[in-house]
Amino acid sequence: QVQLVESGGGLVQAGGSLRLSCAASGSIFSINAMGWYRQAPGKQRDVVATITRSGRTNYADSVKGRFTISMDNAKNTVYLQMNSLKPEDTAVYYCNADINRSLFMKYPEVWGQGTLVTVSS
Repeated sequence: QVQLVESGGGLVQAGGSLRLSCAASGSIFSINAMGWYRQAPGKQRDVVATITRSGRTNYADSVKGRFTISMDNAKNTVYLQMNSLKPEDTAVYYCNADINRSLFMKYPEVWGQGTLVTVSS
C-alpha cells in the first residue's frame, strides 16, 4: 500500500510565492517519477511539472521560468516552488507518482488528495 499527501497550499497575493510538498509513504522500493497537476474550477486537470528519477524535468509553458520542481529521494518527497504567482495559477494542485513496490513490480498510478492554491489579484 502507498499514499501521497500534499501540503503547502494557501492564499497568496499576485506576485507572491508558495512551496508545495508531496510526501509518499508505504511500501516503496523506489520512485520512477513524480509530477504536479492542477485543476481549476470547470477546467480540465493539466500537467504543471514532472521529474524523473534521473532528474529530468518538464514544465508546462505557462509556468516555465516561475515554477521549479525538485525531489528529495531520502524523504520520498517532491516539491514545487512557485514564484511570481498569477491569479490564473489558482487551482487545486495534485501530486502524482510512478512508484516501484519491488524491483519488478509497480503500483497502479497513485494521486494525492490535492491542496488548494488561491492567488488574489
